[in-house]
Amino acid sequence: MLRVAVVGASGYTGVELIRLLVGHPEIEISSVTSRQHEGLLISQVFPSLAGFCDLICEPVDIAAIAAKSDLVFTALPHKSAMEVIPGFLEAGCKVVDLSADYRLKDQAVYEQWYQEHSSPELLAEAVYGLPELFRSELAGARLVANPGCYPTSVALGLAPLLKNDLIDPATLIIDSKSGTSGAGRSAKQGSLYCEVNEGFKAYGVAAHRHTPEIEQTLSTLAGCDVAVNFTPHLLPINRGILSTMYATLRKDQTSEDLINLYRQTYADEHFVRVTPGGELPNVAYVRGTNFCDVGLVSDQRTGRVVVVSAIDNLVKGAAGQAIQNMNLICGFTEQLGLGIVPLFP
Repeated sequence: MLRVAVVGASGYTGVELIRLLVGHPEIEISSVTSRQHEGLLISQVFPSLAGFCDLICEPVDIAAIAAKSDLVFTALPHKSAMEVIPGFLEAGCKVVDLSADYRLKDQAVYEQWYQEHSSPELLAEAVYGLPELFRSELAGARLVANPGCYPTSVALGLAPLLKNDLIDPATLIIDSKSGTSGAGRSAKQGSLYCEVNEGFKAYGVAAHRHTPEIEQTLSTLAGCDVAVNFTPHLLPINRGILSTMYATLRKDQTSEDLINLYRQTYADEHFVRVTPGGELPNVAYVRGTNFCDVGLVSDQRTGRVVVVSAIDNLVKGAAGQAIQNMNLICGFTEQLGLGIVPLFP
C-alpha cells in the first residue's frame, strides 16, 4: 500500500482528496493536517467523512509526516506550499502540489503575478501535471505541479486546434465561469450566500492569476508565444467550470470536421469526453467526477470556432487530477480510484 498524506486537509480541495482517496484500493491515508483544526478528527471538521476517515488533524511537522508517508499532497495556498515542499522532497517523499507555486517555469513571471519564490531551483524539475497533454513527462517524477482549474478546462478545450495549427492564436478569447467552491472555504464577503445567490458577475478581468499559466500551456501547444483575453465569472453554484473559447480559423472547417479531429485526438483519453455534434457540455454532467467534456461549433458565417468545455473544478480541476497524476508517477492504472459516475441530478 502507498502511504499518502494530505497536507492542508481542511479546505474544499483537501476534503475532496480524502473523499476520493478512501476509495482507492492501493492507498492508505497516513496523515491529514490542519493548523486551524489541530487535534480534531477530520470527520468532525467534515461530517461527510464519518466512518470513512477518522484521522486526527495534525500540525505540519515535515519529519513526522515524512516518516509515515511515501507521497504527500500539498493542498495549501501558494507561498505556504513552497515553504514545506523542499523539506518533503529532501525527506524522500514524492509530492503532488495543488498550489500555483511550481506551475510557472519562469521565476520572474511567477513573482510578477504572485510573490517572491523561495525555492526557484525546483521550478525546472517540477512536471506540469496535465496527463492528457504531458503524460510522457510524468513517469517517475518526484514533484508534480497540479494544474489550475481554469487552465485545465482551457488547455483541454483548445489543444487539438493549436497542435494542428487550425486557429490563429492571436485571436483567442476565453470566457470562463466557475462555481463558488473555487474561491475556497475561508469566509470572504464576495462568496457569501447573499452576495452570490441570484447573481452573476465577472471578476479578475485582465488580472486573474491563472492567465500566465493558461498562456504558458497554450504557447507550448502552439509552438509560439500566445497571449489571451481571459475573463472569469462567478456562478451561483457549488461546483463546476464552463469555459467558452473563441478563435478565428485559418481555413474553412465544418463542425463535423473539427468534432472528428477531437474524437481522434482524445480517442484513448478516458477522462475527456467529446460531445456529439449539436450538443454542448453542461457542468451538471461532470459533477463529482474527473471528466472533462468538450464540444464545439464551427461558425462558418464568421470564420470562427467556438469551443466549450466543462469540468468539476474540485475534481478534474484539483483533487481528481492530482490523484490521476499520483497514479501515473507511482505506476498504478491511471483511472484507479476515479471510476465515478457523475452525480445527476
